[in-house]
Amino acid sequence: MMDVTDTQVGGRIKRLRRQRKLSQADFARSLGISASYLNLIEHNRRKVTVPLLFSIAGQLRVEPGELVDSDDTRLTGDLMEVFGDDLFADSDITNLEIRDLAQSIPAAARAMLRLYDRYRVLTGPHARVEAQNEPFHAATDAISDFIQENANHFPTLEAAAERIRADIDRSGDRFEAGLRTYLSNVFGLEVRLASLPRGIARHYDASSRELAISDLLPSETAQFFIAHHLGAIAAETEILDIIASSGLPEGDAPVLARNVLAAYFAGALIMPYEPFLQACHDHRYDIERIGRRFSTSFEQVCHRMTTLQRKGAQGIPLHLVRTDIAGNISKRFSLSGIHIPRHWGACPRWNIYSAFLAPERINVQVSQMPDGQRYFCIARAITKGGHRYNAPRSYMSIGLGCSVHHAQAMVYADGMDLFGDGQAVPVGVSCRICPRIECGQRAHPPADHRFTLDDTSRPGSIYARMQ
Repeated sequence: MMDVTDTQVGGRIKRLRRQRKLSQADFARSLGISASYLNLIEHNRRKVTVPLLFSIAGQLRVEPGELVDSDDTRLTGDLMEVFGDDLFADSDITNLEIRDLAQSIPAAARAMLRLYDRYRVLTGPHARVEAQNEPFHAATDAISDFIQENANHFPTLEAAAERIRADIDRSGDRFEAGLRTYLSNVFGLEVRLASLPRGIARHYDASSRELAISDLLPSETAQFFIAHHLGAIAAETEILDIIASSGLPEGDAPVLARNVLAAYFAGALIMPYEPFLQACHDHRYDIERIGRRFSTSFEQVCHRMTTLQRKGAQGIPLHLVRTDIAGNISKRFSLSGIHIPRHWGACPRWNIYSAFLAPERINVQVSQMPDGQRYFCIARAITKGGHRYNAPRSYMSIGLGCSVHHAQAMVYADGMDLFGDGQAVPVGVSCRICPRIECGQRAHPPADHRFTLDDTSRPGSIYARMQ
C-alpha cells in the first residue's frame, strides 16, 4: 500500500485538528485508529497511507493536497535565514527546533519574520529615515508573503477577467482592438500611442479621458499596460475586497497590492485560464511557443504559469524568481518547495545567474539542495528598455522550475538525466545557511562555523576549512 512520505504532513494534521477544536482522542475515533497511533502520525513518527490521508482530509474538510503541499518548507527556510544572523550566534538553536516552530506554530513563526524584518529596518544603514516611514522593501516583503499565502491564485479576479474577456471576444475583433473598443464603449476611455517623457510608460489624463501609452514599448508590453489600466477600474471592487481581507500592514503595502492585483487581472484577461492551461498541456510548458499563441512576453507567460491553481484544473506547482545582474531578487514565489532567499543573496551556482552569460538562451539545470531534494530549473536573461538611441537598459534573469518529479511535463527536460548524479548541480539557499563547507564559491561562512586557518595549506576559498 502506498505511503505518504512527506515529513511535514503530521504537523499540518495537528494544526488543522487544533484549529477545529478536536481532541486527539475524538479525532482518532472518527478515523478508526487509536489515539496513540494518531499521536505518532502528528509527530511524523509514522507514515500515512494514502487511504488514511484521504480519510483525514475528509474529516478535516480539506483537499488531500492541502495536507501534503504547504508553505512550511519556505517558512522553515526563511526562519533558518533569520537564525543564521550573528545576532543568534550564541543561541544554540537547532534546525530541528526551527522546523518544529514552522510546522507547529506557523503564526508565531511568521510573526518572528515580521519582527526580524523590522529589526533590519531599524538597524540598517538608513535606519533613521526608515523608522519614520515604512520602507519600500518591507512593503514588497509583505506583498511577497501575501502572494505566497494565496498560492498566487485569486478566483474573484479570474472570474472578473473571464466575464470581460467574453464581452471583448463577442465583438468579433482581434483581442487588442477589442480591448480598446471595450474601454471606449464601457468607460469612455480612448487609447493612443504617444511620445511620453523618459521613464513614463503610460499616462492617464482624467480631463480628456485619454490613456496614452509610450510608443517605445514592445507591443506585448503596451497591450499589458492597457489591460492593467482596465483591471484597476473594472475589477476595483474585487481588488479592494481582497486587500481588505488580506491583513497587509498599513502604509505602502496596500497601494502596491492594488498594482500587483491589477497586473494579475491583466494576465488573466490576456491569457484566459482554460485556454492557457490547455496550451501548457499541449505544448508542454514551452514558454516561447505559448507566448506566440497569446502575443505575450517570456516573463508574462512565466508569471501566468504560476497562477494555475484552480481546484480540479491545476498546472504543475512551479516556483518563479526574478533577479537583476547584481543579484537583487525582485520577485520570488514558490509552490515547488524550493526555498528562495528572503534576506540574503542566493547561491551563485543556481542557473538564474549563469543565464546572464548567454542572454536570450534558456538555461536548464537539475538543482540538488543540501537536503537531497532536486528541482528542475530553467532560466533566461532578458533585456528591458533600450528602444531608442542611447537609452539605458535593464538586465534581468527569470527563473522558473518545479520538483524534479514534475519535470517530464516540461519540454525543457527532454534528454536530461533527472535522477542520476551526472547532471545534478549542488545548489544551496544562501551561504549563511548552506552546510556545504567545501564549496569553492562561498561568499560568507556558515553562521554556525568558525575559522581554523592553516598557514601551510590554503584552500581555494578561505571558508572551505572551518570547524
